[in-house]
Amino acid sequence: MKHLLIILISILLLSSPGIGNSHKGETLYLLKNPSGDGYIWKGFGDKETQPKYQGNVKDEIPNGLGILIFPNGDKYVGSWKDGKRNGQGTVTFTNGDKYVGEWKYGEVWNVTTFRKDGSIKYKWVNGKYIEQLPPYKTNQ
Repeated sequence: MKHLLIILISILLLSSPGIGNSHKGETLYLLKNPSGDGYIWKGFGDKETQPKYQGNVKDEIPNGLGILIFPNGDKYVGSWKDGKRNGQGTVTFTNGDKYVGEWKYGEVWNVTTFRKDGSIKYKWVNGKYIEQLPPYKTNQ
């Protein structure tokens, strides 16, 4: 009986969000660092004023798949590594524009931006911005 109790307590402690290393389906908030140097992830926040993340977490920061929703309704859905966008993902803006593609260490890498009508607005290739011509219209 004593061993069963120890095993049960161990399981409860290791499955607790505050203890252990990797968790799925957690909620984090992106807050301005009080020192004024960038942003930090916290397990508490205000969804009305701070971006809210839901998804895979490792070491208390986004890792794996997740979604970041900004207070204005813009959102990023995709891969994360060490708290930064990394891998495939999509940003959807409330105006209907979308960024679709690959991020690297939090930076736009191979991404195409589409207007609401589906035409290409911007493009990045290997982290470099590629200027796009305005969409052509025919006079028919």
